[in-house]
Amino acid sequence: MAAPSLLNWRRVSSFTGPVPRARHGHRAVAIRELMIIFGGGNEGIADELHVYNTVTNQWFLPAVRGDIPPGCAAHGFVCDGTRILVFGGMVEYGRYSNELYELQASRWLWKKVKPHPPSSGLPPCPRLGHSFSLYGNKCYLFGGLANESEDSNNNVPRYLNDFYELELQHGSGVVGWSVPVTKGIVPSPRESHTAVIYCKRDSGSPKMYVFGGMCGARLDDLWQLDLETMSWSKPETKGTVPLPRSLHTASVIGNKMYIFGGWVPHKGENIETSPHDCEWRCTSSFSYLNLDTAEWTTLVSDSQEDKKNSRPRPRAGHCAVAVGTRLYFWSGRDGYKKALNSQVCCKDLWYLDTEKPPAPSQVQLIKATTNSFHVKWDEVPTVEGYLLQLNTDLPYQAASSDSSASPNMQGVRMDPHRQGTNSIIPNTISDIVNSVKSEHTTMKGTSVKNKPDLKASTDSNASLHSSLAANASNHNSCVVDMLRKNEGPHTSANIGVLSSCLDLRTVTPETSVSSTVSSPQTMVTQQTIKTESSSTNGAVVKDETSLTTFSTKAEVDETCALPATKISRVEAHAATMPFSKETPSNPVATVKAGERQWCDVGIFKNNTALVSQFYLLPKGKQSTSKIGNADVPDYSLLKKQDLVPGTGYRFRVAAINGCGIGPFSKISEFKTCIPGFPGAPSAVRISKNVEGIHLSWEPPTSPSGNILEYSAYLAIRTAQIQDNPSQLVFMRIYCGLKTSCIVTAGQLSNAHIDYTSRPAIVFRISAKNEKGYGPATQVRWLQGNNKKAPLN
Repeated sequence: MAAPSLLNWRRVSSFTGPVPRARHGHRAVAIRELMIIFGGGNEGIADELHVYNTVTNQWFLPAVRGDIPPGCAAHGFVCDGTRILVFGGMVEYGRYSNELYELQASRWLWKKVKPHPPSSGLPPCPRLGHSFSLYGNKCYLFGGLANESEDSNNNVPRYLNDFYELELQHGSGVVGWSVPVTKGIVPSPRESHTAVIYCKRDSGSPKMYVFGGMCGARLDDLWQLDLETMSWSKPETKGTVPLPRSLHTASVIGNKMYIFGGWVPHKGENIETSPHDCEWRCTSSFSYLNLDTAEWTTLVSDSQEDKKNSRPRPRAGHCAVAVGTRLYFWSGRDGYKKALNSQVCCKDLWYLDTEKPPAPSQVQLIKATTNSFHVKWDEVPTVEGYLLQLNTDLPYQAASSDSSASPNMQGVRMDPHRQGTNSIIPNTISDIVNSVKSEHTTMKGTSVKNKPDLKASTDSNASLHSSLAANASNHNSCVVDMLRKNEGPHTSANIGVLSSCLDLRTVTPETSVSSTVSSPQTMVTQQTIKTESSSTNGAVVKDETSLTTFSTKAEVDETCALPATKISRVEAHAATMPFSKETPSNPVATVKAGERQWCDVGIFKNNTALVSQFYLLPKGKQSTSKIGNADVPDYSLLKKQDLVPGTGYRFRVAAINGCGIGPFSKISEFKTCIPGFPGAPSAVRISKNVEGIHLSWEPPTSPSGNILEYSAYLAIRTAQIQDNPSQLVFMRIYCGLKTSCIVTAGQLSNAHIDYTSRPAIVFRISAKNEKGYGPATQVRWLQGNNKKAPLN
């Protein structure tokens, strides 16, 4: 975590959709990038379910259905995958609940559930202000406040310290309550405390940590419950313990429990307002407890003033949600006006990055041309930009800091080919962090085809060995030079090619599938997403299987193509896959003696970039862009250098958030093309028929002459793959002029099921012109989550 003086709080000031009214006593959980809020009160108890998308900055009200619970406040609220459980809370003044509801967020369906009572004893009584924590398939209920009076208008409070365990059924439903037998001294009764559960990554049993709360006076004690031995203890801590408090929040990120806000004692400080205006004091103090070392660290003390409104103002009864390593805080109350008998509620939404972002995935190639690359990488959650760098073995032009080098830049370079989706912002990194917001890009969908389009001749009856022999005799097996050393330790799959089996110059990236966010009604549903690049047609999917492709216009230099036996396929979820050379990447942007220096391509808002130029630093200086007081290159004063044909370039990327620039990704290497070779086939379609499957495609968008033939390949099972599943072996299943072929059931029976991501059968298709074979389009035909033979 950053030093206290470097905390970079951000207030969300730009959002869309129906913003919920300010409140306190509400609860929130996160499902991926979604913050889901329920309940709370301010001039009445709220019963709506509100959702905030932290990527798109959109609020929305999902259309819930089923057994919709009544509004409640100070309730239990936990998330298990895409289901949410709500227990207890205040449903109206003086009347508390002990009912349990389940929300299936994938369908926005509420259901009232009735757990079995404990084998001995009574189920939990109605209560509010309790803690309700999830670990594994169990929820743990501790403490709270009950009303001893049967008359809701005559509130007789009773503080609780009872402890219950609720066993959940997998996916939906619950089993029942139980009362575990615990050892040691039990914490004193309390309400409005917090409880979190943490387990060390490598060893140790899960432990529940209870902090603070209210029992007539506010508390600052810390309790630990070992969930394996059910033993209570009070751990000895180091550092400054936060003031006694209640109605605060506790959030675990990594090995730290972050405590923010709450009510704290007055301690006789001077109050500018009259005593009737404020009978207690809220705080904006912020601390964390290292759960491994039991040491407290104060990030914002209770005495620190904030005259610049640079962080959330004091509050209690707010909610806090961790999305990745980012903490979000929303609403809560910051005082009580007794004269008006009303709460003073905050209406603001803040977030804070607690640590630098992790390294993104390797840079992946979408398309290569003679003087540009279209690249992408996997999104990193909750970041505000990406720094993309490259280097090459070519000699750089002399760099200059003369501002005349780019007189028309004025600090910003806009690429007309990007259609405004991801402009480069080449000013200082502090500028980009202050101005850039994460954006969600939804890929275009593809269509579904139920019947084959075409009939085609095929060599489907050829045996495996004859196919391999045909490949050896008909082609000069070559792959581009940049694919010769693809044995990086973090490559998802190294694809082995039998000797003289493949004559592919290179392979275009492939895509796989994942969940996405498309509309309020499907925000957390599991979907099969068909994606396409902006320059190609998408794939066609049949019978609940999914096929996704990116085709490319990449052209390769015949003179640099040499025989090879391994091609590295870097596979990443919901992204294109480059066939790249890997070398280890030092996460620190330093350059050893004799190595080429890294040059900035720019800072990008999204996870794609069209690269045709890069910036040259003055001779002898390295790229040391940082957040904070460090020197940051002024891109408007730097020369730019164009990419040149037939040249290899190494890429790496780092994510940026409020804590600074994270570590760089592993290195990928791609080569610009030399004109003359055909592009890759596009719009690949797969549909089932009585013989097997029908595989079809469209000709390359850039044939660079007449197409002489196409070749299609299938990844097959071999003993080599059984020994090393990451190395694929391909056999040719078609060679001819037609743009379709039949893959027989017999051929598919030899297919290898690739499990590097989702189970899939892998095909490659390439085109040949007078100069030779161009890049292949690689597609993965998803097979579901079983290991049955294809077409079953």
